[in-house]
Amino acid sequence: MLLSDDRPAFAREGRDWPNRETSRFVAAGGLTWHVQEAGEGPPLLLIHGTGAATHSWRGLQPLLAPSFRVIAPDLPGHGFTDPLPTPSLPRMAKAVAALLSVLGVAPALVVGHSAGAAILARLCLDGAVAPRLLVGLNAALKPFPGMAGFIFPAMARALFLNPVTPRVFAWSADRAAVERLIHGTGSTLDRAGLDLYRRLFAKPGHVAGALGMMANWDLVALDRDLPRLSPPLLLIVGGQDRTIAPDVSFGLAKRLGARARVELLRGLGHLAHEEKPEVVAGLIRAGAEREGVLSANAS
Repeated sequence: MLLSDDRPAFAREGRDWPNRETSRFVAAGGLTWHVQEAGEGPPLLLIHGTGAATHSWRGLQPLLAPSFRVIAPDLPGHGFTDPLPTPSLPRMAKAVAALLSVLGVAPALVVGHSAGAAILARLCLDGAVAPRLLVGLNAALKPFPGMAGFIFPAMARALFLNPVTPRVFAWSADRAAVERLIHGTGSTLDRAGLDLYRRLFAKPGHVAGALGMMANWDLVALDRDLPRLSPPLLLIVGGQDRTIAPDVSFGLAKRLGARARVELLRGLGHLAHEEKPEVVAGLIRAGAEREGVLSANAS
């Protein structure tokens, strides 16, 4: 059983959290959420990927805030937000929908990294949000191919069910281990970025949240439903991504036809938005202009 001290604490792990001045805590759907909100303009929702938190937007949020009202929560079980008992894709999507309802936000633009893009796609398909554009950053929208689709979730489930696993992982999460983990995604982060991941991975509660999400993840139904996706889809892809092969996004764009567009960022990995936030912000603004979310002369 995880103790309350196993969860990241905002007063401790969040003492110098990126964009801390934009943070607040919101009760929604039976959970207490950590949410960051900044800027004015069309509402833009940012959803991070598995194992991350709002720190993943440390460079991107300030670049988008002059043009948008940016809302970025920590997902359940991640960062400073309470966990869900069974963090499946449908339940994650319903939890985010409950948060948006409490916030009174109908996002005009939604941006998700990796598994965050799957949550946003599910929200769109279920009619919980109706944005003008969905942006996927190295989006995890398809099941792993072949046996990997069965083996990886089963491994995560076995690790998640073992109460010792999160503590063992947390005890071993020194800077060198985290650097190897991030390097394995094809990305290179600065010392401050690595330290933020290390700070979270050193807490068993955050590790359990990430493992629980992976253990309960199933993209088969989402993959089947994607042709019904209403908003245009912009896929921003790191050419060096070792977590989700760039070919996956190109294949999805081909399948969806004119409604999908791919922007390839050569030399960047799975965390491309952290490596080059200014480039990603420019592509998001350009997409928002194409879909009429922003005027061409917006700041």
